Amino acid sequence: MSDQSTAITAEHFRYIAAHTTPEDDFLRALKRAATAAGIPSIWIAPEQASFMQILLRASAAHDVVEVGTLAGYSAIAMARALPASGKVRTIELDPARVAFAREWVARSDVAGKVEVIEGAGMDVLEGFAADSADAAFLDADKASYPLYLEECLRIVKRGGLILADNAFAFGQLFDASPTDREVPAIRAFNERIAKTERLDGVIVPIGDGLWVGVKR
Repeated sequence: MSDQSTAITAEHFRYIAAHTTPEDDFLRALKRAATAAGIPSIWIAPEQASFMQILLRASAAHDVVEVGTLAGYSAIAMARALPASGKVRTIELDPARVAFAREWVARSDVAGKVEVIEGAGMDVLEGFAADSADAAFLDADKASYPLYLEECLRIVKRGGLILADNAFAFGQLFDASPTDREVPAIRAFNERIAKTERLDGVIVPIGDGLWVGVKR
């Protein structure tokens, strides 16, 4: 035993991916179609999807809120972890992405469990009732993460999950001169969420770094 952590390398990430349940043909086809439609290939990794499904099942989540639908990959993956009466409410600002996600949700095995809502994240979140969700997943514009977090702390029930993607800032978290304009926002959010007293959280080194928090 040791109190020192193992340094995570690219080889470890590949090993994790190789030892995790792979995505199915439907999700692979969704990604190909999304790429052909000009949607950025920035969905979560299959191993992250599997991990999030495990968390949702372990916590017996029923209602999930997602900010940032993109192509619908993560919404579909999360919905598969919910009971038959469960629901994912996913929010997307871009009309083309909304249309794409709705089409693929309708073709999926969880068509009745995912609602794609068109609108700005904060505008939609403010209309959700307090304590109306068991989990929330943030994967949208990083500068608004602090605002989304505050709303999700209101929406998610005590003991519920709050997840946030890209804690590693697209692999540029420690770069002196990052090329992605959202890196500073992610750094600031990491510091903020770590100090949020209403949340017990940890960054899990999977995908691009996943914040996993439980509302106190």
